[in-house]
Amino acid sequence: MDARTWFTTAAAGFLQVVEGIDRSVLGDPGLGEWDVRSLLGHSARAFVTIESYLRSELTTPPELPAAADYFIAVRATSADPQGVAERGRQEGVALGADPVAAVRAIAARIIPLVDDTPDDCLVESPFGTMWLKGYLPTRAFELTVHGIDLARATDQMVPPALVEAAIPAAELGAAMAPAEQRIRLVLAMTGRDTLPAGFTVL
Repeated sequence: MDARTWFTTAAAGFLQVVEGIDRSVLGDPGLGEWDVRSLLGHSARAFVTIESYLRSELTTPPELPAAADYFIAVRATSADPQGVAERGRQEGVALGADPVAAVRAIAARIIPLVDDTPDDCLVESPFGTMWLKGYLPTRAFELTVHGIDLARATDQMVPPALVEAAIPAAELGAAMAPAEQRIRLVLAMTGRDTLPAGFTVL
């Protein structure tokens, strides 16, 4: 699945889950410290950062060639978990009285922007510049994972689009994993070992 197809597929599945969120569950547990509203606000960044980071005026070669390099760069930074959690809460509040409509409007603005932007347009992320074609899989990964998170938190079935999107998500997860974790993933997938609690490639 190429980058644009994955992004489109993941976005469709994510939005299907969002449309199934009732306002009454926005304060229910979402993920970790987040309630559903905060998780929704954080997840919407997968769309918003595309618009924020596009730099059509830049023509320099990208610093990060692929999505795996992006996540490896993210992993190498000392992220503040409390800061991330608080930003998610603020982003959830910023969605306003009707978060579902707000996310729908964000997606309606960003998806056509992606369609109209060439693959070789530069994106300036906090972790290095990338071509759009390299950055889109990072957004598709976020939409896939958080779409599944939201479905689980709100007792919805995971839509078929997210089931399809999970294939490239798993491939990217293996690509970004350190060497020893790749072996553990293969062993777990084939029933030869189990993964420890809290295992993550991020």
